[in-house]
Amino acid sequence: MATALRFIIVPKVSHPWFDEVYKGAQAQAGLLSRELGADIVADYMPPSLCDAAQQNAVLEKAARSHPDGVAVDPVDAVGRMTAISRIRDLAIPVVLFDSPSPEAGITSIGNDFARQGVIASERLAGLIGYKGKVAVMQGYPTAPNHRQRYEAQMAVLKKYPGITVVDGGIDNDDIETARGQALAVLEAHPDLGGYLCCDASGPIGMAAAIKKAGRAGKVKVVGMDGIKPILDAIKEGVIEASSATIPRMQGSMSVLMLWQASLGVKLPQAIDTGIDVITRENVDIFLAEAAKDLAPV
Repeated sequence: MATALRFIIVPKVSHPWFDEVYKGAQAQAGLLSRELGADIVADYMPPSLCDAAQQNAVLEKAARSHPDGVAVDPVDAVGRMTAISRIRDLAIPVVLFDSPSPEAGITSIGNDFARQGVIASERLAGLIGYKGKVAVMQGYPTAPNHRQRYEAQMAVLKKYPGITVVDGGIDNDDIETARGQALAVLEAHPDLGGYLCCDASGPIGMAAAIKKAGRAGKVKVVGMDGIKPILDAIKEGVIEASSATIPRMQGSMSVLMLWQASLGVKLPQAIDTGIDVITRENVDIFLAEAAKDLAPV
Protein backbone atom coordinates (compact mmCIF):
# COMPACT_ATOMS: atom_id res chain seq x y z
CA MET A 1 0.00 0.00 0.00
CA ALA A 2 1.16 3.55 -0.75
CA THR A 3 2.28 5.99 1.94
CA ALA A 4 -0.41 6.78 4.52
CA LEU A 5 -1.81 10.31 4.72
CA ARG A 6 -3.75 11.77 7.64
CA PHE A 7 -5.86 14.90 7.37
CA ILE A 8 -7.56 16.60 10.33
CA ILE A 9 -10.96 18.32 10.20
CA VAL A 10 -11.39 21.08 12.82
CA PRO A 11 -14.90 22.63 12.91
CA LYS A 12 -16.07 25.61 14.95
CA VAL A 13 -17.66 23.33 17.56
CA SER A 14 -19.15 19.88 18.08
CA HIS A 15 -22.49 20.17 16.28
CA PRO A 16 -24.79 18.05 14.05
CA TRP A 17 -24.02 20.25 11.02
CA PHE A 18 -20.31 19.58 11.35
CA ASP A 19 -21.01 15.87 11.75
CA GLU A 20 -22.31 16.06 8.16
CA VAL A 21 -19.07 17.72 7.06
CA TYR A 22 -17.15 14.87 8.65
CA LYS A 23 -19.29 12.28 6.85
CA GLY A 24 -18.30 13.88 3.56
CA ALA A 25 -14.64 13.92 4.58
CA GLN A 26 -14.75 10.24 5.53
CA ALA A 27 -16.42 9.32 2.26
CA GLN A 28 -13.76 11.12 0.23
CA ALA A 29 -10.95 9.56 2.29
CA GLY A 30 -12.44 6.13 1.67
CA LEU A 31 -12.76 6.78 -2.05
CA LEU A 32 -9.15 7.96 -2.34
CA SER A 33 -7.94 4.98 -0.31
CA ARG A 34 -9.66 2.56 -2.67
CA GLU A 35 -8.64 4.28 -5.88
CA LEU A 36 -5.03 4.99 -4.89
CA GLY A 37 -4.33 1.86 -2.90
CA ALA A 38 -3.28 4.16 -0.07
CA ASP A 39 -4.27 4.61 3.56
CA ILE A 40 -6.03 8.00 3.58
CA VAL A 41 -7.48 8.96 6.96
CA ALA A 42 -9.74 11.87 7.93
CA ASP A 43 -9.61 12.59 11.67
CA TYR A 44 -12.17 14.79 13.41
CA MET A 45 -11.20 17.19 16.22
CA PRO A 46 -14.18 19.37 17.24
CA PRO A 47 -13.84 21.93 20.07
CA SER A 48 -16.41 21.50 22.85
CA LEU A 49 -17.38 25.18 22.68
CA CYS A 50 -17.49 27.70 19.86
CA ASP A 51 -14.64 29.86 21.12
CA ALA A 52 -11.44 31.21 19.55
CA ALA A 53 -9.21 30.15 22.43
CA GLN A 54 -10.60 26.62 22.40
CA GLN A 55 -10.27 26.31 18.64
CA ASN A 56 -6.68 27.58 18.77
CA ALA A 57 -5.91 24.97 21.44
CA VAL A 58 -7.38 22.19 19.28
CA LEU A 59 -5.40 23.41 16.28
CA GLU A 60 -2.19 23.48 18.36
CA LYS A 61 -2.86 19.87 19.38
CA ALA A 62 -3.47 18.97 15.75
CA ALA A 63 -0.16 20.55 14.74
CA ARG A 64 1.74 18.56 17.37
CA SER A 65 0.46 15.33 15.81
CA HIS A 66 2.16 16.26 12.49
CA PRO A 67 -0.75 15.63 10.10
CA ASP A 68 -0.46 15.88 6.32
CA GLY A 69 -3.06 18.64 6.19
CA VAL A 70 -5.68 20.51 8.22
CA ALA A 71 -9.13 21.73 7.18
CA VAL A 72 -10.60 24.33 9.55
CA ASP A 73 -13.76 26.40 9.86
CA PRO A 74 -12.37 29.40 11.80
CA VAL A 75 -14.38 31.15 14.51
CA ASP A 76 -12.49 34.39 13.84
CA ALA A 77 -10.59 36.06 11.03
CA VAL A 78 -7.69 33.84 9.97
CA GLY A 79 -5.19 36.59 10.72
CA ARG A 80 -6.25 36.48 14.38
CA MET A 81 -6.11 32.67 14.63
CA THR A 82 -2.49 32.25 15.75
CA ALA A 83 -2.53 28.46 15.52
CA ILE A 84 -3.37 28.57 11.82
CA SER A 85 -0.29 30.68 11.16
CA ARG A 86 1.82 28.24 13.19
CA ILE A 87 0.52 25.25 11.24
CA ARG A 88 1.32 26.97 7.95
CA ASP A 89 4.81 27.84 9.25
CA LEU A 90 5.33 24.10 9.74
CA ALA A 91 4.60 23.64 6.01
CA ILE A 92 1.42 21.70 6.81
CA PRO A 93 -1.23 22.45 4.16
CA VAL A 94 -4.31 24.30 5.43
CA VAL A 95 -7.68 24.79 3.73
CA LEU A 96 -10.77 26.54 5.05
CA PHE A 97 -14.28 25.14 4.82
CA ASP A 98 -17.55 26.98 5.45
CA SER A 99 -15.59 30.23 5.51
CA PRO A 100 -14.60 32.88 2.98
CA SER A 101 -11.01 32.97 1.81
CA PRO A 102 -8.78 35.62 3.42
CA GLU A 103 -6.25 37.76 1.62
CA ALA A 104 -3.57 35.37 2.83
CA GLY A 105 -4.45 33.08 -0.08
CA ILE A 106 -5.67 30.00 1.76
CA THR A 107 -8.13 27.95 -0.29
CA SER A 108 -11.76 28.40 0.76
CA ILE A 109 -14.29 25.57 0.34
CA GLY A 110 -17.86 26.70 0.77
CA ASN A 111 -20.43 28.94 -0.83
CA ASP A 112 -21.24 32.62 -1.33
CA PHE A 113 -22.27 33.42 2.23
CA ALA A 114 -23.54 36.90 1.43
CA ARG A 115 -25.70 35.44 -1.34
CA GLN A 116 -27.00 32.86 1.11
CA GLY A 117 -28.07 35.67 3.44
CA VAL A 118 -29.72 37.56 0.57
CA ILE A 119 -31.72 34.48 -0.48
CA ALA A 120 -33.03 33.98 3.07
CA SER A 121 -33.90 37.62 3.75
CA GLU A 122 -35.55 38.28 0.38
CA ARG A 123 -37.70 35.19 0.83
CA LEU A 124 -38.73 36.23 4.32
CA ALA A 125 -39.51 39.79 3.21
CA GLY A 126 -41.84 38.37 0.58
CA LEU A 127 -43.52 36.02 3.05
CA ILE A 128 -44.50 38.91 5.33
CA GLY A 129 -45.60 41.17 2.48
CA TYR A 130 -42.60 43.49 2.89
CA LYS A 131 -43.96 44.95 6.12
CA GLY A 132 -43.87 44.15 9.81
CA LYS A 133 -41.33 43.39 12.50
CA VAL A 134 -38.39 41.05 11.77
CA ALA A 135 -35.80 39.71 14.22
CA VAL A 136 -32.33 38.61 13.07
CA MET A 137 -30.40 36.20 15.30
CA GLN A 138 -26.64 36.31 14.94
CA GLY A 139 -24.46 33.21 15.17
CA TYR A 140 -20.89 33.56 16.42
CA PRO A 141 -20.36 37.23 15.52
CA THR A 142 -16.64 37.06 14.66
CA ALA A 143 -17.02 34.00 12.42
CA PRO A 144 -16.49 35.30 8.87
CA ASN A 145 -19.34 33.30 7.30
CA HIS A 146 -21.85 34.22 10.01
CA ARG A 147 -20.87 37.88 9.75
CA GLN A 148 -21.27 37.95 5.96
CA ARG A 149 -24.73 36.37 6.17
CA TYR A 150 -25.83 38.80 8.89
CA GLU A 151 -24.59 41.89 7.05
CA ALA A 152 -26.28 40.75 3.83
CA GLN A 153 -29.57 40.10 5.63
CA MET A 154 -29.51 43.51 7.30
CA ALA A 155 -28.79 45.22 3.97
CA VAL A 156 -31.78 43.52 2.33
CA LEU A 157 -34.19 44.32 5.16
CA LYS A 158 -33.16 47.99 5.16
CA LYS A 159 -34.33 48.26 1.56
CA TYR A 160 -37.96 47.89 2.64
CA PRO A 161 -39.37 50.87 4.60
CA GLY A 162 -42.28 48.78 5.84
CA ILE A 163 -39.97 46.39 7.70
CA THR A 164 -38.74 47.13 11.22
CA VAL A 165 -35.68 45.16 12.36
CA VAL A 166 -35.27 44.14 16.00
CA ASP A 167 -32.43 42.38 17.80
CA GLY A 168 -32.95 38.62 17.47
CA GLY A 169 -30.22 37.58 19.91
CA ILE A 170 -26.84 35.87 19.52
CA ASP A 171 -26.70 32.08 19.68
CA ASN A 172 -22.89 31.57 19.50
CA ASP A 173 -23.55 28.47 17.38
CA ASP A 174 -25.30 26.69 20.27
CA ILE A 175 -28.79 25.23 19.86
CA GLU A 176 -29.92 25.65 23.47
CA THR A 177 -28.69 29.24 23.52
CA ALA A 178 -30.67 29.88 20.34
CA ARG A 179 -33.81 28.46 21.95
CA GLY A 180 -33.44 30.65 25.03
CA GLN A 181 -32.67 33.76 23.01
CA ALA A 182 -35.65 33.16 20.73
CA LEU A 183 -38.03 32.67 23.66
CA ALA A 184 -36.96 36.03 25.08
CA VAL A 185 -37.40 37.74 21.70
CA LEU A 186 -40.87 36.24 21.20
CA GLU A 187 -41.93 37.40 24.64
CA ALA A 188 -40.58 40.90 24.06
CA HIS A 189 -42.21 41.21 20.62
CA PRO A 190 -45.70 39.68 20.55
CA ASP A 191 -46.22 41.28 17.13
CA LEU A 192 -43.11 39.72 15.58
CA GLY A 193 -43.75 38.77 11.97
CA GLY A 194 -40.52 37.12 10.89
CA TYR A 195 -37.27 35.59 12.14
CA LEU A 196 -33.91 35.10 10.40
CA CYS A 197 -30.65 33.54 11.58
CA CYS A 198 -27.04 33.11 10.51
CA ASP A 199 -26.14 29.48 11.30
CA ALA A 200 -27.56 25.98 11.74
CA SER A 201 -28.13 26.37 15.49
CA GLY A 202 -30.47 29.32 15.02
CA PRO A 203 -33.37 27.64 13.19
CA ILE A 204 -33.40 24.59 15.48
CA GLY A 205 -33.59 26.73 18.61
CA MET A 206 -36.01 29.19 17.04
CA ALA A 207 -38.36 26.41 15.93
CA ALA A 208 -38.43 24.93 19.44
CA ALA A 209 -39.14 28.34 20.95
CA ILE A 210 -41.90 29.18 18.46
CA LYS A 211 -43.62 25.86 19.15
CA LYS A 212 -43.39 26.40 22.91
CA ALA A 213 -44.82 29.91 22.54
CA GLY A 214 -47.67 28.62 20.35
CA ARG A 215 -46.73 30.91 17.47
CA ALA A 216 -46.06 28.42 14.69
CA GLY A 217 -47.32 29.87 11.41
CA LYS A 218 -47.68 33.32 12.97
CA VAL A 219 -43.95 34.03 12.97
CA LYS A 220 -42.44 33.26 9.58
CA VAL A 221 -38.99 31.70 9.81
CA VAL A 222 -36.43 31.32 7.04
CA GLY A 223 -33.44 29.43 8.36
CA MET A 224 -29.92 28.49 7.39
CA ASP A 225 -28.78 25.00 6.44
CA GLY A 226 -30.54 21.68 6.00
CA ILE A 227 -29.69 19.12 8.67
CA LYS A 228 -32.52 16.82 9.77
CA PRO A 229 -33.97 18.84 12.68
CA ILE A 230 -34.34 21.79 10.30
CA LEU A 231 -35.89 19.60 7.62
CA ASP A 232 -38.37 18.22 10.17
CA ALA A 233 -39.37 21.74 11.18
CA ILE A 234 -39.91 22.72 7.54
CA LYS A 235 -42.03 19.60 6.98
CA GLU A 236 -44.05 20.48 10.09
CA GLY A 237 -44.54 24.06 8.91
CA VAL A 238 -42.73 25.74 11.82
CA ILE A 239 -39.93 26.88 9.49
CA GLU A 240 -41.05 28.17 6.10
CA ALA A 241 -37.80 27.60 4.20
CA SER A 242 -34.04 27.42 4.53
CA SER A 243 -31.09 28.74 2.56
CA ALA A 244 -28.80 25.77 2.97
CA THR A 245 -25.15 24.97 2.57
CA ILE A 246 -24.07 21.49 1.43
CA PRO A 247 -21.89 20.24 4.30
CA ARG A 248 -20.96 16.82 2.96
CA MET A 249 -19.62 18.38 -0.21
CA GLN A 250 -17.53 20.75 1.90
CA GLY A 251 -16.02 17.84 3.83
CA SER A 252 -15.41 15.86 0.66
CA MET A 253 -13.71 18.72 -1.16
CA SER A 254 -11.63 19.57 1.91
CA VAL A 255 -10.02 16.13 1.89
CA LEU A 256 -9.62 16.19 -1.89
CA MET A 257 -7.86 19.57 -1.78
CA LEU A 258 -5.59 18.52 1.09
CA TRP A 259 -4.58 15.42 -0.87
CA GLN A 260 -3.81 17.63 -3.88
CA ALA A 261 -1.78 19.94 -1.65
CA SER A 262 0.18 16.96 -0.31
CA LEU A 263 1.27 16.33 -3.90
CA GLY A 264 2.45 19.91 -4.30
CA VAL A 265 -0.43 20.92 -6.55
CA LYS A 266 -1.28 24.63 -6.55
CA LEU A 267 -4.84 24.93 -5.24
CA PRO A 268 -7.57 27.32 -6.41
CA GLN A 269 -8.40 30.29 -4.22
CA ALA A 270 -12.01 29.17 -3.75
CA ILE A 271 -14.32 26.23 -4.46
CA ASP A 272 -18.05 26.97 -4.48
CA THR A 273 -20.04 24.00 -3.15
CA GLY A 274 -23.41 25.65 -3.79
CA ILE A 275 -26.62 26.62 -1.97
CA ASP A 276 -29.83 24.60 -1.67
CA VAL A 277 -33.15 26.40 -1.14
CA ILE A 278 -35.34 24.04 0.88
CA THR A 279 -39.10 24.58 1.14
CA ARG A 280 -42.16 22.50 2.04
CA GLU A 281 -42.48 21.74 -1.68
CA ASN A 282 -39.12 19.96 -1.92
CA VAL A 283 -38.28 19.03 1.68
CA ASP A 284 -39.24 15.38 1.16
CA ILE A 285 -36.33 14.99 -1.25
CA PHE A 286 -33.90 16.18 1.43
CA LEU A 287 -35.57 14.09 4.14
CA ALA A 288 -35.17 11.00 1.95
CA GLU A 289 -31.45 11.70 1.62
CA ALA A 290 -31.13 12.19 5.38
CA ALA A 291 -33.03 8.94 6.03
CA LYS A 292 -30.41 6.94 4.13
CA ASP A 293 -28.03 7.48 7.06
CA LEU A 294 -30.61 6.15 9.52
CA ALA A 295 -31.21 2.87 7.70
CA PRO A 296 -29.40 -0.22 9.05
CA VAL A 297 -26.20 -1.05 7.19
